[in-house]
Amino acid sequence: MIVGIGVDVIHVNRMERWRLTPGLLDRYFHPQELSAALKKGAGVNLSLAARFAAKEAFGKALGTGLSGIVLKDIMVENHFNGQPVIKVFNTARRALEKSGALRIHISLTHERDNAIAMVVLEGGPADE
Repeated sequence: MIVGIGVDVIHVNRMERWRLTPGLLDRYFHPQELSAALKKGAGVNLSLAARFAAKEAFGKALGTGLSGIVLKDIMVENHFNGQPVIKVFNTARRALEKSGALRIHISLTHERDNAIAMVVLEGGPADE
């Protein structure tokens, strides 16, 4: 059963401005997530933008937005084959549990100026 769907788009230039503000990236990104993105060289802004869009899409899929959720409690990483996954901790884990969702599905894409993320929250069988 689908519990929620969220989608978000971020302009990549936003990340360039954020990178110039001391401490801002540390506030929004999990340390592992930030470390992996910063290793992407010229693709760092695309990577950060896609990950931030995923956080926003997660909040939309919850149906509550990100109110009460610490953004770095949401971490986007890639499996060995490149597939993105979201891991949630603390405030984000509690919000996910409250929603009734059991699984998080995510798709990311980016090209030049924009990054887009889609999140689908899946629960158990529909009540009948």
